[in-house]
Amino acid sequence: MSRSRRRFESLIDYLREYDRVVEVGIGRRTGLAADLVDVGVSVTATDVHPRAVPDGVRFVEDDVVDPEPSVYADADAVYARNLPPELHRPALEVAQEADADLLFTTLGGDQPTVPVERKTIREGTLYVARDEPGSGGR
Repeated sequence: MSRSRRRFESLIDYLREYDRVVEVGIGRRTGLAADLVDVGVSVTATDVHPRAVPDGVRFVEDDVVDPEPSVYADADAVYARNLPPELHRPALEVAQEADADLLFTTLGGDQPTVPVERKTIREGTLYVARDEPGSGGR
């Protein structure tokens, strides 16, 4: 099957397509970041609290609500797992500022608060944020 027709089955299938990613709010769930490093993706993980991260993952203490833009500047994608609704807009803004894609999942029944395209993956639903008209994004 050609690469363009390949079926994406999980979050890692989407994220491995990027060279450099930033994970917002890594918490204690570090497996995905480690897996991405293993397939050659450069990963920076952020959280509002200091966190231990796997070898090869860069960690920066940062709050997406009051971000340090340089953390996201070189990213091709910003992603988050279980992103709460109050962080959808701030995460989209940092991604747009970096000219990066935003991909995220939510908790349970939380619906996205920004325009998205929905993708069904093994872990549930992946939301790929889209620019709003007049936002100045791509």
